[in-house]
Amino acid sequence: MGNVGLFYVGAVLFLNSFLLLGKIHAKSAAIFNLFIGFMQVVFPILILIEANGDKWLIYNTAGTFLFGFTYLFVGFTNLFQLDSTGVGLYSLWVAIIAVAYSLINFLYFHDIKFGIIWIMWAFLWGLFYVLLGLKKEISIFTGWVTFIESWLTATIPAFLSMIGIWENVSDNLAITIGILFSLIVIILFRKTSNN
Repeated sequence: MGNVGLFYVGAVLFLNSFLLLGKIHAKSAAIFNLFIGFMQVVFPILILIEANGDKWLIYNTAGTFLFGFTYLFVGFTNLFQLDSTGVGLYSLWVAIIAVAYSLINFLYFHDIKFGIIWIMWAFLWGLFYVLLGLKKEISIFTGWVTFIESWLTATIPAFLSMIGIWENVSDNLAITIGILFSLIVIILFRKTSNN
């Protein structure tokens, strides 16, 4: 996914976090989800047309579709006030695929930073499965995790990439941030599950 696309993943996650926290109306968030979803589907289609069988370009483009179809599905579900079970079950499938993307980043590309980011996305999609597919009331917890991930997995990495600094971020810093994120998630879960 290109830096601009990743930047706007941060934006839509940021907005969706406020939806989950009950701060904005679902139809309002739906419009932005549709904008970003269309962007993350149309541009990858154009890339695929020019891919000429490049397997890694196709692989990366397929990853972008995971996001695009998620946002389109969320957008239409919220706009038309549909049952969210379909989004939840799709999120389970995407969570499993995101684990595979994480492993490929770790093991094939030796990219620790995006290996961590993909596993964080897998966790978030897993939360969407529990919330929307299984109908467990974890919206506040999921909202806070979405808010944090909007910055850690998308906005900040994309911004640093656009200004040419991302490659200077050390793997050790990424691992430290991943550990801190895990601790914050545990604290958030305990705090929100007691309310």
